[in-house]
Amino acid sequence: MLSVIRGGRVVDPTASRDSVGDVWIEDGRVVDPPGREPDAVIDAAGCVVMAGGVEVHSHIAGGNVITSRLLLPDLYVSEAAPDGHPFAHAGGAAAWIGSTYARMGYTTAVEPAMPPTHALGTQLELADIPLLDRGALTVMGNDDQLLEMLRERQGGNAVRDLVALSVAQSRGLGVKCINAGGASAFKDGALRLSLDDEIPCYGLSTRQIMGSLLDAVEEIGVPHPLHVHCNNLGLPGADDSFMATLDAAEGRRIHFAHAQFYAYGAVDPANPGTGGFRSAAERIAQAITDNPNATLDIGQVVFGQTVTVSLDILRQFAGRKGAKPKKWVLNAGDAEGGGVVPFLYRPRGPTSSLQWAIGLEIMLLSTDPERTILTTDHPNGGPFTQYPRIIHLLMDKSERDREIATLPSVVGERSSLPGLEREYTLSEIAQLTRSGPAKLLGLADRGHLRAGARADVAVYRDDANRTAMFTAAKLVLKDGVPIVEDGEVVEWRAGRTLSLTVESDKAMAKRADTYLTERFGEGLDSFAVPDAAFGEGRETFEAVPCRA
Repeated sequence: MLSVIRGGRVVDPTASRDSVGDVWIEDGRVVDPPGREPDAVIDAAGCVVMAGGVEVHSHIAGGNVITSRLLLPDLYVSEAAPDGHPFAHAGGAAAWIGSTYARMGYTTAVEPAMPPTHALGTQLELADIPLLDRGALTVMGNDDQLLEMLRERQGGNAVRDLVALSVAQSRGLGVKCINAGGASAFKDGALRLSLDDEIPCYGLSTRQIMGSLLDAVEEIGVPHPLHVHCNNLGLPGADDSFMATLDAAEGRRIHFAHAQFYAYGAVDPANPGTGGFRSAAERIAQAITDNPNATLDIGQVVFGQTVTVSLDILRQFAGRKGAKPKKWVLNAGDAEGGGVVPFLYRPRGPTSSLQWAIGLEIMLLSTDPERTILTTDHPNGGPFTQYPRIIHLLMDKSERDREIATLPSVVGERSSLPGLEREYTLSEIAQLTRSGPAKLLGLADRGHLRAGARADVAVYRDDANRTAMFTAAKLVLKDGVPIVEDGEVVEWRAGRTLSLTVESDKAMAKRADTYLTERFGEGLDSFAVPDAAFGEGRETFEAVPCRA
């Protein structure tokens, strides 16, 4: 069927398009005007038309996510799919994730932390999320097989082959490292780890581990750069860790996760443990400008109760002291470990207010929104449901001023946010939430509205109240099919799980099988993600090609 979205303000920065016009759709794809009458016309007069939103970093599946729901069930809104629907069995959390993203105009979301040993469970959870296409990043950097290889100086092809095998077996969309070596160091009593500290037992450093993964990602041709969670997250002086990590990349492609949590300069650099922190947003933003090989997502803090979910066992162990309410779960088991710690960002608290300011500051100082991706590191900085409010603050200086006026003076004393006059345009918002994330993930048919794009489209009523505008889309199409109308789900449907087409080496597969059997009593097949696990006839996975 041929349809046209007619008369809306079409915003597509990849085509330098911001004007009233039409978007033509046929067979689930955007097409050039075909020169014939459409079968259906969608009136978008007075509306803004964008590609569907793409989420690059949101914790929506996996063991720690399940634990967080058990620990704080009151945080999670239940919304079941209709009785008798294929997603009715999935429970409230999966339906809530899919429907809430879809109502905001998002059509793709990525879980950023999937340990290979937990891949099947994570992928099954992702497959239960309706309405969205989704994917997951395979986590490496603390697994003993990799660290043993590096300790024995089996770098190069061996590391590349292990990374390729891990991505293929877990059906990942990319590779992430989280405080590389930190889980091992924690088991030997370390409470803090910097880039060049020696990791006991292995005699390695984070720099060496991360460097091997940076090389492997490039050699395999993974579209998404290595997704890096640095050392010393959230500590005064964390900006030094960010800069050291960027320098260690040595020009190789690198993506920094939740960068707001690293934009904390020590008030007293000689004694970083005293005096608290100040904004280092300008330093971080300038570094990204100066290094075109680097990208980041924000990890914007929003006020209110949340729960932190991370495989960074060092950070979660330290953070347990600030748990609110006073309960937490930590796991220092095989490979990554990690934990779940509830946290309250106090609406008028000086620390929380400064964190809130720093995330906005990085975005407002960015010279390239397409390399500065909007996230809250859901749920760590707060829920993704706050994206519309964040967009409003970026687009409206007066709205920011009203918010700042209610906050402690530290916002003006230790950040430059009050003096920033910039207001984001709709085109820049599209870069921040559409074209930038899609390019970053290597999804060439998303994030834009040019011919050939998947017909994932969000239509918003143009409203000066950007919070209201981006909270409830007027219309959302997934593959050309309406799934949301006037902020309500009208068609519950399955999405696809995006995974890389990666060839794995047979010799490495045999080697990994032996390693896993000796360690766990189960071989490689027990940790694979087979099609048969998802039910007969259910199309779940879509292949994403590697770079040449």
